[in-house]
Amino acid sequence: MKTFRFLVLTLGIIGISLSLPSCLDDDDNGYWEIRYPNALVTVKPIDDKAFFLQLDDSTTLLPTNIISSPFGGKEVRALVNFSETDKPSEGYDMAVHINWIDSILTKAIAPDLGVENDEVYGTDPVEIVNDWVTIAEDGYLTLRFRTLYGDRNKAHYINLLPGNNPDNPYEVEFRHNAFGDIYGVEGDGLVAFNLNSLPDTEGKTVKLKLKWKSFSGDKSAEFDYTTRKATPNKSSIIFERSNLNIR
Repeated sequence: MKTFRFLVLTLGIIGISLSLPSCLDDDDNGYWEIRYPNALVTVKPIDDKAFFLQLDDSTTLLPTNIISSPFGGKEVRALVNFSETDKPSEGYDMAVHINWIDSILTKAIAPDLGVENDEVYGTDPVEIVNDWVTIAEDGYLTLRFRTLYGDRNKAHYINLLPGNNPDNPYEVEFRHNAFGDIYGVEGDGLVAFNLNSLPDTEGKTVKLKLKWKSFSGDKSAEFDYTTRKATPNKSSIIFERSNLNIR
């Protein structure tokens, strides 16, 4: 399985890692304004030569300064800093200039392994951080989470499992396997889970219940959730990465 870096988000003021460093100009008076992410988006490739950004459940953005997705043909969630432009939006809701963009770990709901869930997916505690990036939108549940780590070279394994609640098909469970790396300093991570395997809400908004094991016991939270609508194919935080891995 591919290993991903852990995201350290300390006090909301985080160092800088840019997928598009050429978009930044240190001499620009607006430099400080573009150091922080101003949106959480879904990067949606159209083909190998075009893509657009989904800002929320209904708003689409057309990048004007980048032709191909930096992430190839993969649909991923990403933090971005963009500026609105006066260029034609070509059928999208807004034309934008991407100052920088960086993907976050994007996964599907993991398969239920029954009695092997604890061994494979772990039962190590985390805290879910109440933050602007902790949200259910565009068919994804994006979470900022916090845990302890001591070995920066050890990969932590995080997953979302179906809750298997016969009374609530929209119940899911966050799992964390630290592989014994359960002491040390606090670190925050970002992860997005694709919810397309959940039953279709048929246009209705339902309560998505998230359960997790925290450092003070079992906790839960609810999110407003609607199954993602098909997006028409319209053809025409500062943060720093530490050496702790998540996958």
